[in-house]
Amino acid sequence: MIRKKIELSLVKATLDDYQQSWNLQLDGAAFSTNSSILQPVRYEGIPAMLKIALVEEERRGSKLMVHWAGNGAVKVLRHSSAALLMERASGQGSLRDMVWNGADDEASKIICQVAAKLHTAKASASLKLIPLSEWFYALFFAANQLDGVFSQCAEIARFLLNDPIDEVVLHGDIHHGNILDAGDSGWLAIDPKALYGERGFDFANLFCNPEMTIAIQNGRLAQQVGVVSKAANLDSKRLLQWIVAWSGLSASWMLADAMPIDQKLKLIEIALSELNS
Repeated sequence: MIRKKIELSLVKATLDDYQQSWNLQLDGAAFSTNSSILQPVRYEGIPAMLKIALVEEERRGSKLMVHWAGNGAVKVLRHSSAALLMERASGQGSLRDMVWNGADDEASKIICQVAAKLHTAKASASLKLIPLSEWFYALFFAANQLDGVFSQCAEIARFLLNDPIDEVVLHGDIHHGNILDAGDSGWLAIDPKALYGERGFDFANLFCNPEMTIAIQNGRLAQQVGVVSKAANLDSKRLLQWIVAWSGLSASWMLADAMPIDQKLKLIEIALSELNS
């Protein structure tokens, strides 16, 4: 309890510091995730979001947000080593809602359009990008420990990683919840992981979203592979391989966190079936 009080006190002091130094007006309650603190504010009359990174992964992502300079991502207004002040995406649209309302294909096409903009960014020495070979460590560990489907996923991941094509700066966590409606500015990305590797990787996670119950619906994966491979100019077989590899990695993380993985394993089964058909 004492530790929590100290942390809350530090959080308030940090928010107060940025509020004063950047002349921010509070515009809602602060909230937090496991990796950051967020505070809705107004900056020079503009609705904005102050994000304070608590872990190195978030700080890497913040540098990439600055690097993108609003091209496919929410525009950064101010930044420091630990904080971002971003324009707030305040449009009323939601890619999740689009899927639930029968516009799954259109949502996937929007994601592909945003990703295409993000992927034009050039790598820079100032960016601390994590290579995909390192990002997949948890899957390779799970394969060594558990074998089975994890070994199948790891074998495909190694094949892809050993012979990459079209390598770019990657967002690393593209899905329906990380692409927001920014009104007149269109759909824009938030919360990157800042990775580097084959372009196709960045599309795999959208097949696990917006909910696993949707992801494993009969025919859904095959339909969206067709939509995404065409919209993003990707080979459909290689895209399926990335879906298998990514889903195995995701299942590895979930298993380490003692989360149920039945639906994720079902998606892997569906993707392997499509791959082998």
